[in-house]
Amino acid sequence: MSRPPWDPPFGERPYGQRVFAHEVPHAATSRVRYTFAWLIGGWIAAYVAATALQVFLVAAFDISEDVSRQPDWFLLAGALSLWIPQVVLLVVFSRRAGTGSFLDDFSFRFRVVDLWGVPIGVLSQVLLVGLVTWPFRTWFPDTFNTENVEDRARTLYDSARGPWLVVLGLIVVIGAPLVEELVYRGFLQAGLRSRINDVVAILITAAWFAGIHGRVAELPGLFAFALVLGIAFHMTRRLGMPVIAHLAFNATGLAFLALT
Repeated sequence: MSRPPWDPPFGERPYGQRVFAHEVPHAATSRVRYTFAWLIGGWIAAYVAATALQVFLVAAFDISEDVSRQPDWFLLAGALSLWIPQVVLLVVFSRRAGTGSFLDDFSFRFRVVDLWGVPIGVLSQVLLVGLVTWPFRTWFPDTFNTENVEDRARTLYDSARGPWLVVLGLIVVIGAPLVEELVYRGFLQAGLRSRINDVVAILITAAWFAGIHGRVAELPGLFAFALVLGIAFHMTRRLGMPVIAHLAFNATGLAFLALT
């Protein structure tokens, strides 16, 4: 019998059919020792380390707060200073509280069905963000106008020149989706799910993800999209679909900036 495209809770095996360990990507994470100290303390430690690295770079090289006046290399350096502490956290967690298998501990698996993440990401960027933000734009037009929602992305895009535009694309379309999904869905949501329950884990992780981006104008859209990513992770029990959806979401936003 062919293997179902969905992991539990969808696509459960017929009674009596043998299930092999390697066919259940989330099986290893049941042995991961999640604690609030790891989830909250670990994330805070990584965030503080990332902030310290960025402050050091800004002070050492006299980096302007004005993105348009920042040197081209700071685009990559700033991203790496954010990602490296987060990846270190995940590696240390996997070795000390997990199984030692990075891919298994964070459900970093892909299947063909995860390509549904492409239309999910594109539609989230094209329709969902606008629909969710529209009431806020009506109630608070000065805060949630289109210019404010797009301001950070537009500023980054306009400041990238020559080959650094390619670097921006790699950061936004490849790097950010991979690292953020590992941290927020693979680590935080999975950990909260084991300590609380699925629904609360999805909601808290979505709010956490939206809030850390730090722009009020972007909060409704990012929160709604994070819910989509959280549900995709919950349904599939792996990061494949959320990563691809996140990639498609960011790529669509970048394409809009390039065409307008």
